[in-house]
Amino acid sequence: MPQPGWEEFRFDGIGTRWEISTPGPLSARVRARLLAVVEAYDGEWSRFRPDSTVSAMARKPGRHKFPPEAAPLGRLYRSLYDISAGAMTPLIGGTLEQLGYDAGYSLRPAGPPAAAPRWEDALDWDGTVLTNHVPVVLDIGAAGKGQLVDLLAAELRSHGHDSFLIDASGDLLHSGPDVITVALEHPYDPTKAIGTVPVAGGALCASASNRRVWGDGLHHVLDGTTGRPVTTAVATWTMAESTMLADALATALFFVPGADLEGVFDFSWLTVFSDGSAAYSAGFEGTLFT
Repeated sequence: MPQPGWEEFRFDGIGTRWEISTPGPLSARVRARLLAVVEAYDGEWSRFRPDSTVSAMARKPGRHKFPPEAAPLGRLYRSLYDISAGAMTPLIGGTLEQLGYDAGYSLRPAGPPAAAPRWEDALDWDGTVLTNHVPVVLDIGAAGKGQLVDLLAAELRSHGHDSFLIDASGDLLHSGPDVITVALEHPYDPTKAIGTVPVAGGALCASASNRRVWGDGLHHVLDGTTGRPVTTAVATWTMAESTMLADALATALFFVPGADLEGVFDFSWLTVFSDGSAAYSAGFEGTLFT
């Protein structure tokens, strides 16, 4: 996907594989700064490490101060929580753990699906201050990876790098004058594509119910009102200016029709449903194979 001859910086972070491609090599100083941004984000938001601020929220009620990125993250999550009538929620972490997607990756359900706590009862999210009234397992996976992509992009630009491609295991942010063509992975066969889409600056994110699957019909996209995996949509793609927005909306499409989300957010989208049908926005410039 990057231009021929570009340099690639690969590393692991927040439980996924990263590739940052640039026209020339990144200095050791810039690489160290990028890794520090990833470590700082993980140290605040990971529910998989016991020393994170999110893990402290799971142990007992309290008031917690987060870095500046918490404010836009909270506003976006609250908006999508309201639009989806509670189906998309950052309070889904406890339900994921109950179903086996826990810090130890046991992948063994400890009980039946359970609805997430109501935001109104469990959490006050005021800018960078989060106050949990009961122990809660926060999971920002629907938007957090995308936000971290944006934070890494800001770090690159602060060091004079304006052309780059950040690939966070399929969630992409492209910057520069060139155009790249990205294949859209088949939701049932990762060795095949259902189409392609050109990306000329901006973010392209995807979500699929086959990405993290365990047990009988269990996957990571859960309805917060029931705790059960979503079965209608199977894969989504979104394009937006920010990766955080594209990432979040790729999940929101499992709960809310794209046309409804278009009335609130500036983005383009494609949704593939379990019956084989698809819906997409007028602005989604991809080509679907028939």
